Formats: sequence, C-alpha cells, structure tokens
Amino acid sequence: MLIRIIQGIDGVRAAQGVVVVIDVMRAFTTAAYAFDAGLADIELVSTAEEAFASDGFRMGEIGGRLIPGFDHNNSPSRLIGRKLAGRGILRTGSGTQCVVAAKQAGEIWLGSLVVASATARAIKDRDAVTLVASGAPNEGEEDLACAEWLASLLDGRPCRKDDVIAVVRGSRAAAKHRPRESDWPLEDLDCATSFDAFDFAMKVERQAGRTIAKRVIPP
Repeated sequence: MLIRIIQGIDGVRAAQGVVVVIDVMRAFTTAAYAFDAGLADIELVSTAEEAFASDGFRMGEIGGRLIPGFDHNNSPSRLIGRKLAGRGILRTGSGTQCVVAAKQAGEIWLGSLVVASATARAIKDRDAVTLVASGAPNEGEEDLACAEWLASLLDGRPCRKDDVIAVVRGSRAAAKHRPRESDWPLEDLDCATSFDAFDFAMKVERQAGRTIAKRVIPP
C-alpha cells in the first residue's frame, strides 16, 4: 500500500483516491463519541449558517468556543452519558473544513485515535491512502502523530502508543484545556488518547450536495 501523509486544507484540496481526514483535538474524537451516544449520522458543514439551515443536534465551535444557538460545543467528554438520536451537524475550524474541501477525493473517512484500528481495517485492502493532518499549520502535531500511528497499522511499522500520547498531550491544542473550562475541559485529553475506544469507523458520503458521515463496523 502506498501511504501519503499531508497537512492542512491546502494539501487536502488536491488529494485524490482514498482520504482519511484526521482531527484528534477534537472534531473526529467528538464525532465518534456522538455516534456512540446514539446519533445515526453526522452532517459536516463549513459554516454556522449551514448548520442552522439543517435540522439536527448541532455541535461545534468557532475559535474553540460554543457557537451561540448550538446544542453542544466540540467536547467529546461532555457527550459521555448523553442519549442522542437522529442526525447531528458538526462545524469546526479544521476537521470539517478539510472534509468539505476534499472535493477530489473518491472516498473519505474521518480519523482519530479512538477509531484508529477500525479505520485501518476498513481501508486495509486499498492500493493507496492519503492521511490528512487537518490541524496544520496553526496546530496539528497531534494529527500528524495519529497519521503515523495509522500508517503503522496499515504497513506494519512499529510505533509506540506512549510516544503518540506524549505528542497529543504536549500539543498546542491540548495546552488550551484547563480545569473548570467548559469549552476545553481537561477530560477531553483522556477521550482523545483513548486508543480504539470504539469498534466502528466513520465513512463520509455525499448526499444531495450534503456531506454526511456514518459509522461503519469493518470486518
């Protein structure tokens, strides 16, 4: 398998074939916890206006903060114990932007550490895969670490979990998290580094001009 690792929205615009867009802190960790809470699918959008034009459980952030009128911010830990149903809608500053911009991709998956092994199983028979660290250039070292971890799962290269965890917890994104901080709770770091917390992957489909993620349980 040919594996490419690219960074940021400029890189993803030209990406073709099978693309995994990675956002560890926190969009696609949050998406996984939202699926686990019961959502059937999640629409990914670029703007808050697009989110308000659709019906569903609205999640996301602008500048890391809860968007006024949304039901939830971008915190995975705040979804633990929630009971959700129907469609979610997610708008974030990096992950969803990259997914929407990946217009040349033939197949798109959402990547994070909590679904890493399931994602690798889902795409293991592909000839080539592009892994996108969505947070670059302003952040994203945790996304690069996840990309290296996924690459190691796909091609059998050794990669230490402890090293990946150290990068995530030492990242610029992680440094924003504080005790008693509603938009950046410290508990999100535990969620983001919970390797393979879920046995499903998250595949993106284009439906009538909309970008919809669904969970897929690979063999």
